This record gives sequence, C-alpha cells and structure tokens, in this order.
Amino acid sequence: MPRRRFRERRVRWPSVGGVRQLLRFAWLEAQCCLFAVLFFAGLAAVRVLPLPLDPADALLVWCLGVTVVLWLVRWETGREVAVIFGFHLVGLALELFKVAQGSWSYPDTGHAAIGGVPLYSGFMYAAVGSYVCQAWRRLDLRITGYRPWATAAVAALVYLNFFTHHVTVDVRVPLALVLLLVTRRAWVHFTVGRRRYAMPLAVSFGLIGFFLWLAENAATLLRAWQYPSQESVWTLVHASKLGSWSLLVVVSIVLVAAVKAYEGTLYGSPADRTVLRGYDPPPELARPAVSGGPTPGSPAPARAARTSAPR
Repeated sequence: MPRRRFRERRVRWPSVGGVRQLLRFAWLEAQCCLFAVLFFAGLAAVRVLPLPLDPADALLVWCLGVTVVLWLVRWETGREVAVIFGFHLVGLALELFKVAQGSWSYPDTGHAAIGGVPLYSGFMYAAVGSYVCQAWRRLDLRITGYRPWATAAVAALVYLNFFTHHVTVDVRVPLALVLLLVTRRAWVHFTVGRRRYAMPLAVSFGLIGFFLWLAENAATLLRAWQYPSQESVWTLVHASKLGSWSLLVVVSIVLVAAVKAYEGTLYGSPADRTVLRGYDPPPELARPAVSGGPTPGSPAPARAARTSAPR
C-alpha cells in the first residue's frame, strides 16, 4: 500500500511591511480621532476633578476651548471648524427631540442647557464630523461611483426617520436596504504610506458605526448620558444601536462630501476605479487626479495638488 505524502504547510506570519502599514494606519486613525479623544479626556476629568462649575458646564467650556485651540494650531481648518459646528447643530436638534421623548436622559445638565439637554451634547456629534474631515484629508480619501443626490436623499430620510419613528412606522431597515442599493458601486479609496487601498463605501459605514457604538458604551459608562435601562446600574448599550450609528454615519459622510465636492477633491478620476487593495501605484499615480484632471502619468496641475494638501 503506497504511503501517503503529506505536504508540510508552514505558518505564514504577517510580513514586516504589512505590520508597518498597519501601524501607520493606526497612527493616522489616532490623529483623525484627536477631537474625540480630547472630548473623552474632558469627560473623564470633570467626573474626577473638583471644579467650581457644574460638570456639564465645565465640559462645554472644555469643548469650546479644544475647538479654538485646534483651529489656532491649524489642526482643523476654518472650513472644518464650520463643519464641526454644523454637526453640533444637527446633533443638538436630534438630542432635544430624543430627550423629550424619553429615549435617554442626562444626569448633569448644568446652566448651559436647553430642554434638559446640555449644550456640550452637540460636540459628541461634532467629534464624528471632525473624524470624517480629518480622515478625508490625512488619508487622502476619494470616492468613486458615488451618487451624491441619491445618497443625500437617503441620508435626509434616515435623519427624518430618527424623529418620525416615534409616531409612525420605523423604516430604518428599508432605508438601509435602499442605501445599499444606492451605494452598491461606490468605493472609498485611501492612502497609507505609499500604498493605495479601497473598500466599499457601505462597509465603511458599518465599520465607523461599530466604533461609534464602542465609544457610546464608554460615554454612558462615564455618565455623559444614560438610557432608561442604565439608570440603576450601567449595562452594555443594546446591539441594535449599531445599525442606528451606521445610518447616522451616512448623514456625516453626505455633509462632509458636500464640502469636499465644493473643494474639488471628492470625485476621483477613472484611474481610481482600478486601485484595489494591495495595489502599489508608481509615484506618479500615488495621488490620483480629481475629476476633469490630467490622465494618469501626466503631471497634476498646481491647483489640484493644493486641494489635497493639508492646510
């Protein structure tokens, strides 16, 4: 009886280059999350430090100071600060309605509050806007196959459903399906080091929503706000909130995309559509041209180069 030969399969460890890229990506993500990290630092500080102000008022002062300092040191551009305050207003409107409906509450409101909602609450949404703006600039984000008007319409319906589902039928699941249909050909491209990667835009919604859900658990643990089930003892935020955050990310992307489209850095060139995960472009293609720009391999105009450079 012939002896069977078993081929030995060696365990392949991640390459040094792969680990280096992962660390680079983690560092870039950490920079993009600076506003959110500083918000949590302030939230933790007001809980443990003796302050002459109410914790909610102290946190509002901290958030305003962080916003001004990040702008003065040019970490955030003037337009990005405007986007942050836009997110603040959008989030504050949602908070006023949700708190009135009893969806959640704030243990500390302070003097700077409207309808039981402390004004610092809007900065939690502003942190999301800051992350998207920073990621767009630091990772050199481009979106291909993006349908701006259709996606914006779905985002508007998603935001509206957060209000209307209290009095009508909750249609977040149908809206999620419509969103998948609208963005089925949309890909987000980003740069880490000298390598260009891409993923479906819908996948990025889910990933960001997952990390926002983790941040929400940390925020409720620090009593930034609390759900009715957390009033007596803290419990993990229900997993259903993952879907809510993922849908809310769509609103964030649409708002920032509108700003970036105005800047001329949203729509990628046809060359972007061939840039897939693991593709290592030559130096002349390291930064793809914007729509209407030069063909791959030709020098980019000075204006296009300036739009993607940090300011």
